[in-house]
Amino acid sequence: MSENGITTAGDAVRDAAGEAREAVGGGRGAAGEAVWPASVGEALRPHAEVAFAAELSALAAVDDRPRPERWRLSPWAVATYLLGGTLADGTVITPKYVGPRRIIEVAVTTLATDRALLLLGVPGTAKTWVSEHLAAAVSGDSTLLVQGTAGTPEEAIRYGWNYAQLLAHGPSRDALVPSPVMRAMTQGMIARVEELTRMPADVQDALITILSEKSLPIPELGQEAQAVHGFNLIATANDRDRGVNDLSSALRRRFNTVVLPLPATADDEVDIVARRVEQIGRSLRLPPAPEGTDEIRRVVTVFRELREGVSADGRTKIKSPSGTLSTAEAISVVTNGLALAAHFGDGVLRPGDMAAGILGAVVRDPAADRVVWQEYLETVVRERDGWKDFYRACREVSA
Repeated sequence: MSENGITTAGDAVRDAAGEAREAVGGGRGAAGEAVWPASVGEALRPHAEVAFAAELSALAAVDDRPRPERWRLSPWAVATYLLGGTLADGTVITPKYVGPRRIIEVAVTTLATDRALLLLGVPGTAKTWVSEHLAAAVSGDSTLLVQGTAGTPEEAIRYGWNYAQLLAHGPSRDALVPSPVMRAMTQGMIARVEELTRMPADVQDALITILSEKSLPIPELGQEAQAVHGFNLIATANDRDRGVNDLSSALRRRFNTVVLPLPATADDEVDIVARRVEQIGRSLRLPPAPEGTDEIRRVVTVFRELREGVSADGRTKIKSPSGTLSTAEAISVVTNGLALAAHFGDGVLRPGDMAAGILGAVVRDPAADRVVWQEYLETVVRERDGWKDFYRACREVSA
């Protein structure tokens, strides 16, 4: 009941959200433990707040700086969690993002204001990864997620209905099914919207009232859900994919946009790929590959040269293929090579394990991209010292 006597949907939404979590087992228990699956070790890809629970706890223990209301950590601690560092007690916080510090500082600061955060960048620049870790550090829960697609309905942003309850009793608080955004509003947490520009324009615009008025009208009940302190929203988007729906100027004004760039140097990109491959390999129960850094650097070099249109030494101009050849694709290629080495080789990552994956990443257009790839092999790879085995492996799979 509000101060003016009008009943709001806030309490109902909180209750419904808790009941929904218990019903599907997809949320968090009373102490924040994973409800489904029962064991963290069973999850193929644990959420950030589960996988890095020890680091988040260590940061919370030493974090004595001011925290915005309902934040688990201070802005300083959230940035430290993302960027990595060593705490006063010796605890090492692994970096989740390798890039300019100011980008993360601006992103974290935005979440402490009344403006939403839009992470913009080409595919493979860790937008989703950063979004998940920001939500985990701020709210302790990264699962309040809406995945944007061409078929995402407006109910995914606003709310839906339990149709059995609706038919039996008509519109009521019990029949309302809150969206992840609505739950975040009433619980004071961070909501995430992935691939915002993939969603139809009318669905995107359902966010305007939420972000400007911090409320969500429920006309069927004559009520509204109001956001409480701690609520904010992180959206991700890129303008490279087909089927992109540009944001309206009204919606774009509600966001503070942070552009995530590609890794600035080859060393940074090698570091990112190596860390992520190690994490994914552990999740997949793959044995670590000894001496794998050389092959990772080779994949990164190939991708950067084809992406930038020039060889690493700046002497040879190179045609670029149609694909983005992002860091995320490099991670996928190396992970696939690691699996090949583990299951069909001697466990050592070799050029032959990488060649097929690189070919699949580069040659997206069978006609044009194959010509680009063949020319790159003959003009750059063939003459490079120490790359003969890689050249032969690539020629074999390209034949």
